[in-house]
Amino acid sequence: MKKAAVVVGLLMVWLVVKPGLWSQDKDRAALAKAVMEARVSLEQGLSASAHEGKPISAKFEIEDGKLQLSVYTAKGDKLSEVVVDYNTGKAVKTEAITSGEDLSTAKTQNEAMAKAKESLPATLAKVLKSNPGFRAVSIFPALKDGHPVSEITLTKGDEWKTVSEKLD
Repeated sequence: MKKAAVVVGLLMVWLVVKPGLWSQDKDRAALAKAVMEARVSLEQGLSASAHEGKPISAKFEIEDGKLQLSVYTAKGDKLSEVVVDYNTGKAVKTEAITSGEDLSTAKTQNEAMAKAKESLPATLAKVLKSNPGFRAVSIFPALKDGHPVSEITLTKGDEWKTVSEKLD
């Protein structure tokens, strides 16, 4: 009985010290459910944003309690964030990325895509074909040892995985 009380006590302390872990799991579960129910896939979001420039990354996220499909694009020196309606597949908002963490992230992603020989939509299609039943949550390019790669996060119910795919 004492051992059970100690275990419960330690668990309570751990939840108090690390409360973000509980909400992180809840947020991740909510995101997975929303992505699986969305009418528009990440792949379709990449296509819908192409009129604003070359897609350089894309992600589903919960923003202010609502699902959002966001795609970063590059056209010349102009970097933009395109928000795509996950029900209709239409771009509903485009904002220039001009400062802060978003700008440094977009510049890094654009540098990786400048060296890429394969597009994000083609890479994503290949990864999804080899992972039946999964839906893409995000795709982010980066340079790894000077070579462009993409990190693709996938979900299927409670199952999550990240796949690394070369872009050159």
